[in-house]
Amino acid sequence: MTVARSFSAGDTRRHVVVIGAGAVGSATAVEALRAGLRVTVVEPGEPGGPQATSYGNAGWLSSHSVVPPALPGAWRKVPGWLADPLGPLALRWRYLPRATPWLLRYLASGWTEARVQRTADAPALHAQLAAEAGVPQLIEQRGLLHAYRSREEFEGDALGWRVRGRVGIRWEEWNDDELRRREPDLHARYTLGIFVPEAGHCRNPGAYVAALARHARDAGAERIAARATGFRIEGGRLRAVRTEAGEIACDAAAVCAGARSGPLAAAAGSPVPLESERGYHVVVEDATAGPRTPTMVADGKLIAHWMDGGLRAAGQVEIGGLEAAPDWRRAEILHRHLQSMFPGLATVAPSVPSPSVKHWLGHRPSMPDGLPCIGPAAASADIVLAFGHGHVGLCGSARTGRVAAQLLAGATPEIATTPFDPRRFS
Repeated sequence: MTVARSFSAGDTRRHVVVIGAGAVGSATAVEALRAGLRVTVVEPGEPGGPQATSYGNAGWLSSHSVVPPALPGAWRKVPGWLADPLGPLALRWRYLPRATPWLLRYLASGWTEARVQRTADAPALHAQLAAEAGVPQLIEQRGLLHAYRSREEFEGDALGWRVRGRVGIRWEEWNDDELRRREPDLHARYTLGIFVPEAGHCRNPGAYVAALARHARDAGAERIAARATGFRIEGGRLRAVRTEAGEIACDAAAVCAGARSGPLAAAAGSPVPLESERGYHVVVEDATAGPRTPTMVADGKLIAHWMDGGLRAAGQVEIGGLEAAPDWRRAEILHRHLQSMFPGLATVAPSVPSPSVKHWLGHRPSMPDGLPCIGPAAASADIVLAFGHGHVGLCGSARTGRVAAQLLAGATPEIATTPFDPRRFS
């Protein structure tokens, strides 16, 4: 069965199918249209809806996210993280056999400072995209504050800040008095602030992605509400994308399905070690205390800031795969951390249900070395892989969309893609 399309029979443009309408897929669709391509987007869910990973994103648009999760020596911290019920890492023990190969690669990725420094990524271009999509108010640039309890705690992150400095990131240091003046609601245990002025954030990631998807549709993209299942490849050339609704004949395709991209990459000849870093968030809709500046705290490994709809805290990691049911205790832990950061919030126990406190779970598509997969698939250069951004999918989506569209069009990409080549795991 072939899926019918509404394109004119005389339309001779190169036809590309973008699989996924999340942040990366929607940006890819917009940029592919800009490049003069004919675009069909395949996405079973509503773009930007609660089922989408970007819906619950922390909203952080940071050009200083250039350090992989597993810095040298990270392996020493893992047992402590797992033993701490409030810690930043949780593991579903039944999932350990499947997760072990990924975890070993993850820990190995940051063994030397030289290897860490090669992971710098391009800055985001979201202000331009948001303006084009008619939602410029959703992107702000108010900087990001990293709050530390002591100088010693900051020195524990010295390698990360050294790497950031070497790729041109600049920051301000706020002493205790300045931190109190700037962030009066923040707990007094935080005595040192590192402020990065250039960082931005998105006030409503779900609405932003939905706007990008609408922008692509209004610019001429067609959307088919179905799940992609594979490809028809003949003689190394892509002939069609297979979906639950039938085949879509096309000239090229981009796999932008986030944490569910693994089977599609394998079907395109490029099996990769993709894992879901399950992430929770909590939103306090009627919060009366909170940060003046989007804030990340070193002790809790989470980011808190105001979004459309309330005060959101997001972060930390649970390893448990795509199918396990949510463990809402992880969201309650975020709520507890949030109340600890801002004592003015601690009026209701986190375990007491409240209609003004919302919990959510999503799946970050993560590669063990902290770098996404961006590049052609092994079975056909007509298939472009563009997924695996981990904690910075929203941030990296605008640049990735541009690069993926350039590859789909057969053009030279604007940045070197060698570090992101899916073949690095062969």
